Amino acid sequence: MRDVPNILFITADQWRGDCLSALDHPILRTPHLDSLAASGVLFSRHYCQAVPCGPSRASLHTGLYMMNHRSVTNGTPLDRRHINWAQRLGEIGYDPVLFGYTDSSADPRDYEVDAPELKTYEGVLPGLKPEVLLTEGDVTPWADWLRAQGVEIPERGYDLYLNKTEQVEWEAGGDRAAPLTLSAEQHDTYFLTDRTIDYISRTSKPWCVHLSLLRPHPPWIAPSPYNARYAPNDVPDSIRAASPDVVAQQHPWLAHVLSSKHTRAPANEARLQRLKASYFGLMSEVDDNIGRLLHALRANGDWDNTLIVFTSDHGEQLGDHWLMGKTGFFDASYHVPMIVRDPRASADVTRGSVRTEFTEHVDVTPTLLDWLGLDSSPAMDGLSLTPLIENAEPAVTWREDAHWEFDFRNVTATDAESALAIPLHACNLAVLRDEHYKYVHFADLPPLLYDLEEDPHELVNRADDPALLPVRLEYAERLLSWRARHLDQTLTHVKLTAHGAVERPGSRW
Repeated sequence: MRDVPNILFITADQWRGDCLSALDHPILRTPHLDSLAASGVLFSRHYCQAVPCGPSRASLHTGLYMMNHRSVTNGTPLDRRHINWAQRLGEIGYDPVLFGYTDSSADPRDYEVDAPELKTYEGVLPGLKPEVLLTEGDVTPWADWLRAQGVEIPERGYDLYLNKTEQVEWEAGGDRAAPLTLSAEQHDTYFLTDRTIDYISRTSKPWCVHLSLLRPHPPWIAPSPYNARYAPNDVPDSIRAASPDVVAQQHPWLAHVLSSKHTRAPANEARLQRLKASYFGLMSEVDDNIGRLLHALRANGDWDNTLIVFTSDHGEQLGDHWLMGKTGFFDASYHVPMIVRDPRASADVTRGSVRTEFTEHVDVTPTLLDWLGLDSSPAMDGLSLTPLIENAEPAVTWREDAHWEFDFRNVTATDAESALAIPLHACNLAVLRDEHYKYVHFADLPPLLYDLEEDPHELVNRADDPALLPVRLEYAERLLSWRARHLDQTLTHVKLTAHGAVERPGSRW
């Protein structure tokens, strides 16, 4: 084991990769995350491997692409055979604890048919001990804490996220977005951060904490003063074509998803501006609380012996391409922030640097294991980021593209199947994205191709352009090669011989 024992692994939820002032966001200010990046490494082209939360976190925690872990959407069980970083750390004496949630759907083979674990997708990642479990479906720890302060708790706990001060909303003529009725010091972000600070101040070392914050995930109702931190008039314009109909003409899947009120951006532009302002306000709230946590590490003497990782499970469309939420294939849903602060002297050479190599969520678990001197499983798809943290020069051997997948099946309904005339198991897509092009392959639908040099905002599908048909073929072949190289490798490096089992693990690269 390394000499530096503590691990602080922080995830925010639904945080776009362009939303850091260190990356020159036009209005958002994140001074504490910027400070963390200045003392560590900021990976500016980091991508998650799936949306929504469940499959993305499955990749983050196991180091596996979705095509291997197969927890394809919220509620799809995560096969118990897949080992995650928390289990590996438990094997060497750590007791990894959770503040928040992991959205890990339980393997039903381990439970009775009526077990409560099979009635929610918000299960706990195996190997993590919930110190404070706070899910959207059960806010009991937070509600109990508020009740002790004299706060009246609504019958439905989730309404704590929804109840806002009665005033005129901005789109109706108000001067700001209406704030949450709770104060910032009563909000879930403050609550979880406080509980984390308390834990690290009193626990024995080494400790390992996974702090999983809900924000800036909707509902986008920020407490004061964060509701007024950013003026709706000042928010950046959405990146989009002239109308939803223009976007829908690009592809049948886009036409389908834009037909849903749940994923289509609000028609009221002023309301969209207010939502954006609140989204950024919730980010500032998270940033301020991370600042409190980092201050506590310094005050406790833990700053110089703690590995800190900050990222998000996935991004947010935020009106881009007339879409809201996390969906599809656009960069906005998959590009996420990634900051690593390695306190060892070996990382001093890159402090404050911005790495532009393509990095992915599947790299996080191999990085945690490598930092502790542990080998990754041959099944893991990711690469340790240590070479990028300990060397200032560009990586000689590294991936030249990023990949992600999206499964849009609905086990409890047939909406996509009916609208697109495809079977359940064809409701999926895979993406290869590099410096120049983005190729999107659908199982039973036409592909998409974007020339990112000429069209960085992904507005014009060039898949049927005769001049780019050779590119389309090349990228389809590259995507097929990627899938072939990353098929499950759990035992493929083992051969049974007359002398017993022989192993020869090999690199995928």
